[in-house]
Amino acid sequence: MPIATEIHAVEGALAESAAELVTLVVRTGADGPRPVTDGVGLSPADLDARLPASLARLFDVYDFNGGPGQTVEFPVDLGSGLVRLSLLGVGGGAPGDLRKAGAAFARSARGRSRAAVNVAALEGDTAALAAFVEGALLASYTFTLAGAPKGARPVPRVDLVGGDPAAVAGPLRRGAVLAGATALARDLINTPSAEKDPAWLAARAVDVGGDSGLAVRVWDEADLERDGFGAILAVGQGSVSPPRLVELSYTPEDPSAHVVLVGKGITFDTGGLSLKPNDNMKLMKTDMSGAGIVLAVLSALAELGARVRVTGLLAVAENSFSGSATRPGDVLTTYSGRTVEVLNTDAEGRLVLADAMGYAVAELAPDVLVDVATLTGAAKLALGTGIGALFATDDALAAALADAGECSGEALWRMPLHEEYRDALDSRVADLANIGTKNDYGHPGATEAALFLREFVGGVPWAHLDIAGPGRSMAEDGVLTKGGTAFATRLLLRWLTAPSPEGLSPAADRRE
Repeated sequence: MPIATEIHAVEGALAESAAELVTLVVRTGADGPRPVTDGVGLSPADLDARLPASLARLFDVYDFNGGPGQTVEFPVDLGSGLVRLSLLGVGGGAPGDLRKAGAAFARSARGRSRAAVNVAALEGDTAALAAFVEGALLASYTFTLAGAPKGARPVPRVDLVGGDPAAVAGPLRRGAVLAGATALARDLINTPSAEKDPAWLAARAVDVGGDSGLAVRVWDEADLERDGFGAILAVGQGSVSPPRLVELSYTPEDPSAHVVLVGKGITFDTGGLSLKPNDNMKLMKTDMSGAGIVLAVLSALAELGARVRVTGLLAVAENSFSGSATRPGDVLTTYSGRTVEVLNTDAEGRLVLADAMGYAVAELAPDVLVDVATLTGAAKLALGTGIGALFATDDALAAALADAGECSGEALWRMPLHEEYRDALDSRVADLANIGTKNDYGHPGATEAALFLREFVGGVPWAHLDIAGPGRSMAEDGVLTKGGTAFATRLLLRWLTAPSPEGLSPAADRRE
């Protein structure tokens, strides 16, 4: 569902706003908090005269230092009647500070019909202003299937006042597009699996692709069998809902490079015959997060003016159990021709990714390959719920993605593709096993999964984002709401839409 909050740049001053909540931006400084009174419409002395006490005194009373996201409210008459005035800390004004402040502002405005903030404090720093808008809209995201969301509703309208609307328009639009793409992915992730079977997700991809001007191709189960996608078929064969593969293509004029994004799309994961415990299964409607993220990224590229050609592959299946389900010990043949012994049917994500990645390498001639997946509990154990695991075969690509994550507030930590662990994937009856076959290394699950995927990338520079930890949130916190987070959507968009994206080396250049 669309984000309920709309943000508008309007002329006028903060003191003249008709909003129920008016917000004054406060920065941190060497000499204490510094209110930004540009665009307020009152001199600092006149503002102090209308407040319960001077701003300096209020800072002391409320122990307010202007840190990013810090807020405090009190009633005041700025000349047009009694309103709630909020002090909003933005720290030093860096984009990360502004994103946090935007989220805090939106949460403080819940339950009100209109809020305003003095955008003159942010005007001129387009990245910071876009981040503020992004944070405010992300924190306003809600998901419900019936009736109104529980708790206070997000504020329907936010006014950015005190600045030049024309100067604000660009970063306002960029922030809204980044947040909108994230909301699209969150909606897909949060949809219950009773509705969200593979055919449903493929149909949504067709709809989104049509709305976004993308070329879309869908393989149904007959197409998958004809073309040799044995791993996707094997994962999905235990379900009454057959699997799908979706290809979405964005091609700008004179593209600088070709990136293929691959998303894991397990619409529900029981673990198959290697059945998950009940508590572990409760969150498994979100196991298609990677596919939702890739679809959302593709949907926003044109609006953000990306100069890179991007192909998205959604490897979609339901991992269920039945008499027709893949059994531990079965051997399957992937699209690339490599055989895999399935020793654990709950290690299914790497199988569907392997088929899609093998197809990408064989048929699409990518310059760079990136996959996104809620793949291993081991990555969550290693890094917790705030950081995604990054594996890569290319240092420049790894650095570029980590930098984009830093800019978007979606932190990545590079993990090792440790060669010594590779022989754990050897099988006695196939080219590979889908899980480690020896105890020598203490079961480094996230690395073993990444090493398995590396077998299908050929010589293409590749990065693997394991977002099992940060892909789900159990609470309302900052820009996050409970449920799927769509972690990595914004970092991928920032990377792909940078004026000169780092880590992209066209294949022709690599051959020279």
